[in-house]
Amino acid sequence: MKRTHTCGELSDKDINKKVVLAGWCSTRRDHGGVIFIDLRDRYGITQIVFDPSSNIESHKAAENLRREDVAVVEGIVRKRPSGMENERVITGKIEVLISKILDVNKAQTPPLEVEDRIEATEETRLKYRYLDLRRPKMQKQLMFRHNLAVAVREYLNQHGFVEIETPMLIKTTPEGARDYLVPSRIHPGKFYSLPQSPQIYKQILMIAGFDRYYQLARCLRDEDLRADRQPEHTQIDLEMSFADAEDIFHLTEGLIKHVFRKLLDKDIKTPFKRLAYHDAMERFCTDKPDTRFGMESCTVTDIAKDSEFKVFLDVIKKGSIVKVLNAEGCGEKLSRSQIDELIEFAKQNGAQGLAWMKVTKEGLESNIAKFFHEKVQKQLLERTKAKPNDLLLFAADSPKIANDVLSKIRLKLAGSLGLIKENDFEFCFVTDFPMFEWSEDEQRWDFAHNPFTMPKEEYWKSLEKDPIKVISYQYDFVMNGSELFSGSVRNNIPELQMNTFKVTGMSEPEIKEKFGFLLEAYKYGAPRHAGFGLGFDRLASLMQGIHDIREVIAFPKNKSAENPMDGSPNEASEKQMQELHIKLDFVKEQVNVVFGKIRDVLNKEKIEFEVLEHKPVFTSKEAAEVRGTELKQGTKALIVKTEEGFIQAVVSGAKEIDLAKLQKITMFKKVELANAKEVKQATGCNIGSVPPFGNLFNLKTFFDNSVVENDVVAFNAGQHTKSIKMKAKDLVKVVNPVVEEFSK
Repeated sequence: MKRTHTCGELSDKDINKKVVLAGWCSTRRDHGGVIFIDLRDRYGITQIVFDPSSNIESHKAAENLRREDVAVVEGIVRKRPSGMENERVITGKIEVLISKILDVNKAQTPPLEVEDRIEATEETRLKYRYLDLRRPKMQKQLMFRHNLAVAVREYLNQHGFVEIETPMLIKTTPEGARDYLVPSRIHPGKFYSLPQSPQIYKQILMIAGFDRYYQLARCLRDEDLRADRQPEHTQIDLEMSFADAEDIFHLTEGLIKHVFRKLLDKDIKTPFKRLAYHDAMERFCTDKPDTRFGMESCTVTDIAKDSEFKVFLDVIKKGSIVKVLNAEGCGEKLSRSQIDELIEFAKQNGAQGLAWMKVTKEGLESNIAKFFHEKVQKQLLERTKAKPNDLLLFAADSPKIANDVLSKIRLKLAGSLGLIKENDFEFCFVTDFPMFEWSEDEQRWDFAHNPFTMPKEEYWKSLEKDPIKVISYQYDFVMNGSELFSGSVRNNIPELQMNTFKVTGMSEPEIKEKFGFLLEAYKYGAPRHAGFGLGFDRLASLMQGIHDIREVIAFPKNKSAENPMDGSPNEASEKQMQELHIKLDFVKEQVNVVFGKIRDVLNKEKIEFEVLEHKPVFTSKEAAEVRGTELKQGTKALIVKTEEGFIQAVVSGAKEIDLAKLQKITMFKKVELANAKEVKQATGCNIGSVPPFGNLFNLKTFFDNSVVENDVVAFNAGQHTKSIKMKAKDLVKVVNPVVEEFSK
């Protein structure tokens, strides 16, 4: 190799050495004829100097060096002049006086800045990912990921685990998300599936006698994307024979201690907390609790029914619950206007409202306290363990909505009050999950988690009679409120596994068709085994304080599951289609994908809406006329470009957007309306047909007050000839926007 050293290793110990360096020209400065260039590689930066008084030829050649040119140079290490040292880098005490340029490969002006201080838009970063990955920040993050993988392998190898690869072309099996299908050329009409996880194969490895298996497995799932999801991601996939949940917990604690010590020099305390699923939901309103701070909840339906507060009594009569969050110390910390903001936040997240009471030395204080006599107040204080200056926040709704809203409020308060210290890490195991859940859409029982989980022995008799009571050996591992893995003790009894499938309505022939080879393998002696699939990308990001896993993946997809750099997915050639025996029959009328997504969301949430078919409309006035609605009931769903990407801003059809007001609210430096091409890029819709569902496009969404003041709203649903009419409050419920005033 030409270079003798990297750009990150020379120090004052190397003074007077003759060296050869290679890298990219990061910055260039011309000081009175002497040219200084920061030469960069993934190891660091070294300042190189071209001095005409030392070597006129190299100096002349350096006059043509520009940003991102690749250069190989030779020179002598010398001490930097006094006062010019840079203590922040290893090479800061020296520079290299160049005598010869050995090689240069010129670069065009890059479309983004290759430095950490200036960050391009997401789309630009992904399109020119090879430039984005040159940035020191990105290289540091990916090197962290590499070192994490090394540490994981080191620990597991020391504990007798064997790394075994499982197939990428498999038989399709139901695992929760959609499969990616691969057509077979050799077997026309048949398809392989790309694995959502190595689940079945690792269980077969246990049957085969490989009692300790692991791999860093690629998992592929065709699902809607968000910050912590990608079509392809990596798991630390692991399985142990002759093991139960306690063995997995002990191994996990050891693994986490090891990687945190190796990479962050941080000593993690064990054992980790254990929470039963029911306790996690009761105390934290979620099965992914952030245990770094308090503010716990409890159900008080039995106490509330003895009050005289009609709102609570009506909710209880409908079979819903009353639940309360004890916001410790917030009675004195939050003003009335801040409490009103929480109430609005609760409504935006689907709740009917949010009741509150401050705790004082005399009792409970609020405009509803009069409906709670002394005995009920005393019971509330005892149940919540509330103290003076605490604030009790009540959600009265279905268990799903009440838990969801209080969980989000808890996290919102923790963030705004600074309750979470940077670099704090808290872990817990959540256990005893229900085996089944009832699907309202399909009117049948379904697996709540992994279908191959062993139900606890005491519930085997309840499988047919009372599935809702069945508790399983399912467990989750949670770090700072994010699920790192889901795992279980596996069901290794073929007859029992068959019975659990039957609970979900699967017929015996269907079970054998999908899982016959696994059930057949179990007949020949299967040890008790347990395991997990830990989200490696998520662990790598959270350990670095990052909340978007794309920042630790070299070549991620964007929010539309596309790679702007290589153009995937792309169309196959006619020849390829013929070889695969595939014919694409397009429906004459193109399916409106966006409309389908809106419809699916509204149906899932059981929200009433009306679909309106009409002539093409391109203005708010035209739309109001054909829909038979008032101008103010229409919505203008606008895509706004900022320095950090796109957002959606929605105003009433009778209003215009005030970008200056929006800028103050969002605190972006630059806000401007996107052009037609950018609207299409951000949403897949033509300009003027975008619906007010920014969440469908992974866009942060802002509603102007003029939208939510309506009882009913109507909007274009992805095309100019189809509209949806629905309640404004329901629209707010499913979109969860920030509601502010930014119209004129």
